[in-house]
Amino acid sequence: MPRKPNYQFERLDRERVKAAKAAEKALIKKELKEREEREKAGGGDPE
Repeated sequence: MPRKPNYQFERLDRERVKAAKAAEKALIKKELKEREEREKAGGGDPE
C-alpha cells in the first residue's frame, strides 16, 4: 500500500536543505573575500 504524502513536511525539508546550501555558499564566499583582503593588505612589496 502506498504511503500517504505529507506535502508540508516534504516542502519544509526541501527548504531546509536549500537554506543549508545557501548558508554554506555564503560562508565559503565570506572566507574567500577575507583571504583576498589579507593577501591584498600584506601582499605589497616593502621596496
